[in-house]
Amino acid sequence: MNVTNCTRPTQFILVGLPSVLGLESVMYASIFLLYILSLMGNGLIITIVITDCHLQKPMYFFLSNLSVKDIGYTTVFIPKLLFNYLSVNHSICFYCCVIQLCFYFLFGVTEFFIITLISLDRYIAICHPLRHSTIMSPRVCLKLAISAWFGGFFSIIFQVVMIANLPYCSSNIVDHFYCDVGPVLKIAGGDTRLIEALGFLVAVVVIVSSLVFTLISYLFILYTIVRMPSTSRQQRTFSTCASHLIVVSLLYGSVFFVYLRPTVKNSSFSMMKSVAILYTFITPVLNPFIYSIRNNEVKDSVSKMVQRMVQGL
Repeated sequence: MNVTNCTRPTQFILVGLPSVLGLESVMYASIFLLYILSLMGNGLIITIVITDCHLQKPMYFFLSNLSVKDIGYTTVFIPKLLFNYLSVNHSICFYCCVIQLCFYFLFGVTEFFIITLISLDRYIAICHPLRHSTIMSPRVCLKLAISAWFGGFFSIIFQVVMIANLPYCSSNIVDHFYCDVGPVLKIAGGDTRLIEALGFLVAVVVIVSSLVFTLISYLFILYTIVRMPSTSRQQRTFSTCASHLIVVSLLYGSVFFVYLRPTVKNSSFSMMKSVAILYTFITPVLNPFIYSIRNNEVKDSVSKMVQRMVQGL
């Protein structure tokens, strides 16, 4: 096909979630509930970190950044997904699709940087406790957080710009429930090998380096915990890291399957959509609960906030 005479489509059609006969209404109602829980849980984390002076610590600062990411991450596509389910035409305008793709990957890539920063903070706090407040000062933490967000932006912006300038002549049907790189490239014309190679390179550099850094940090942490003389202190110290390890396992396990593959244009997306449900719907909901359920400081802060609200009534 001659792509030079191709007219760019004004909109794409999103296929949606994997079809489950007779359970579509239940599925979308569940997604709406998960979205509300995500907004409430992550919003609560942000609120208590800002308002409680006892939580003005590096770990909670980075955790609040993770909550901001989760709110943005789910808001990028869930409202549109729910709206399309209620409407006859499951469409999304071309530039809306590009913007969705851009912000989806901005939040996604930034998450790996924030996870790495949490690992760094836990390593310094446990392995070098006397130097922790000096190394991880508020100013340093702010600079690290800003670097994480800018790093996420510059990691994906060039790929997004190239995708936006591709011709789309053969089809405008995106086989996914949001605008993901693989399904969009599958309907694109022209040579997409450079974009795929760039995307794979970013995935390898960001995801693998983040995972390696996190694993090395926790190897040092575990070594330090084992050498602690008190068993109760060992258990208390490890409990502060266990929640982070759970989030890391959920995140990296699903993302490795979907994005660490050298070619995406000729892939089948039925399995990818099923796996994507884990890290797009489930993980953002679980993050605030996983981090808070094993954390006494967070639970105490929530309890005090509820008491103040009750007294105010």
